[in-house]
Amino acid sequence: MQQPEQLTTSKLQSMVEGFFWVLPNIGIGLVVLAGFWIGGLAARRALLFAFARRRRADLGELLGGFARWALILAGVLVFATIVFPSVKPSDLLATLGLGSLAVGLAFRDILQNWFSGVMILYSQPFRVGDQIVSGAHEGTVEHVEARATIIKTYDGQRVLIPNSNLYTRSIIVRTHFPTRRSEADVTIGYADDPDAVAKAAVRALSAVDGIAKDPPPDARAWEFNEAGVTLRVRWWTESVRNKVVTGQGRAIAAIRRALREAGVELAFPTRIVMLHDGSDGGPARREDRPAEAPRRNGAARDGG
Repeated sequence: MQQPEQLTTSKLQSMVEGFFWVLPNIGIGLVVLAGFWIGGLAARRALLFAFARRRRADLGELLGGFARWALILAGVLVFATIVFPSVKPSDLLATLGLGSLAVGLAFRDILQNWFSGVMILYSQPFRVGDQIVSGAHEGTVEHVEARATIIKTYDGQRVLIPNSNLYTRSIIVRTHFPTRRSEADVTIGYADDPDAVAKAAVRALSAVDGIAKDPPPDARAWEFNEAGVTLRVRWWTESVRNKVVTGQGRAIAAIRRALREAGVELAFPTRIVMLHDGSDGGPARREDRPAEAPRRNGAARDGG
């Protein structure tokens, strides 16, 4: 019977002999792995170059990264098969648990976002630099990654939206077209002429810097309400948000100046509050009630 020292020495000797036995396989496997690594880099650069010529560098970057890591993974599997001939790639995948249900469900979300990112970059419903609205988030698209699309909100925050959400749900692309229409409602009294007020508002908007001349601004009577007649005034500006916000501020100020110069008061709703002293538990007498307030500013002047 062998002593423990002899058993340890025998095991070490067999391990050393086994190492030298597989050493050539390790060398060949490393060469093959290096070849796959270089091939992955070459495939990535080739895809980047090909898609850059078509002005689709973002799509080329996503596909190039996938091709690179797919080749590296294939190289690792081939390396393991060369070093250990008895091991098969299918056995390695089974050992890693890629066939299990839990890991499969996790990879489903990853692959869903990745394929959604590829389809977004291929169909291009929006591009980098566009301003979009997705759910409660609105901002400028900065980058489309493998998992999510990054947007920068107007107040300087960064939001990551999963690609599957953008691909399967409705989104609003604010800057798809070069111009965007804005509008404002103006309520005037029933004694004022809606057509004259509309013409005054259009003249004022036509002189505002930043508001498009084609299509021209327009204004028209829109509806009746409790305070007076509502006019809807509409104009066009460049579609980016800073131009829209700046144009809206200038338009509101110009409309207000035009109405003041024309002697038109903006109407507003009024409320009549009936008071009683409650001494007899019932409403006060009619002669004790306050006089009704006029329904619009300047009603006495108009005789209304």
